[in-house]
Amino acid sequence: MVVEKESAPAVIRTERGLSVAGTRITLYNIMDCLKSGWPPGLIQARYDLTDDQLAGALAYIENHGEIVEAEYRLVEKNAEETRKYWEQRNRQRFARIEAKRPKPGREAVHEKLKAWKDRIDPT
Repeated sequence: MVVEKESAPAVIRTERGLSVAGTRITLYNIMDCLKSGWPPGLIQARYDLTDDQLAGALAYIENHGEIVEAEYRLVEKNAEETRKYWEQRNRQRFARIEAKRPKPGREAVHEKLKAWKDRIDPT
């Protein structure tokens, strides 16, 4: 009689949510990459996942799409609320920092930095 060994789960639930077993990588991290159009190989390299870990995570996302998507939207919503909270809480500090004049001799560096910031976030 041959007894097949049951494979370990590829995805487990932790205090951070659905995670790739044996790592601290959440499926929400992987979902961010997928939604940004990253190919699987790049995701695997980014998070240092084995072939089995990546395949298991992608299979779980595919097989449990509605659940994973609902949790992902909730995580995104919570992250946005947290970002807004801290942005509001630090608004005055940001304004003070913005109003400070650069130290003498550093004006050119500050102009380059401002141009770079305007290029990546023109709002």
